[in-house]
Amino acid sequence: MKSDSLRWLWNGAAACVTAIGLTILSAPLTADAAKADFRVCNGTQSLVGVAIGYRAEAGWTTEGWWRIPATTCKSIIEGPLSSRYYYLYAEDADGNGRWAGSVSLCIAENEFKIAGVKDCFQRGYQKMGFREYDTGEQASWMVQLTEAPREGTDTQ
Repeated sequence: MKSDSLRWLWNGAAACVTAIGLTILSAPLTADAAKADFRVCNGTQSLVGVAIGYRAEAGWTTEGWWRIPATTCKSIIEGPLSSRYYYLYAEDADGNGRWAGSVSLCIAENEFKIAGVKDCFQRGYQKMGFREYDTGEQASWMVQLTEAPREGTDTQ
C-alpha cells in the first residue's frame, strides 16, 4: 500500500513538472510567432549584410547594415509594418552573392540611416539598386535570401 501511494505521488509530480515544462517551452514560441515585423532570413552559407529602404512620414529613408549569419533570421523592422512597400538590398561577405533590384536608393559603407534618395553621390553616399517588396499592407513580412541560382534558372 505504501509503495502504491509513493508511486501515485511520483507520477503526479512527474506529470506536473512535464506540464510546467511544456508551458514554459511553448510560451516563447507562441509569443514569437505572433510578433509582427519585417524579417530577413539568410538561407546561404555566408554572412550577409542587409540594407532596407522605406517611405516614412518624413520621406524616404534607407538604413543598414544588419549582419545576418548563415542560416539564421533577423528582424530588420520590429513591430507592425507602417508602409506597404519596402525595398531591400543585400550582399554576402564573400563577394559572391548580391540581392538587388531596380529602385535606386542611397547607402553608405558603414552603419547608416539616410533621409532622402536624391543626390546620393553629392552627399557622400553610394547609390545602389534595391528590390521592391509589396507587403500588401500585411502587419509582418519575411524575405528569404538563398544561394545564387545556377545559370538558366529563374531568379527571385
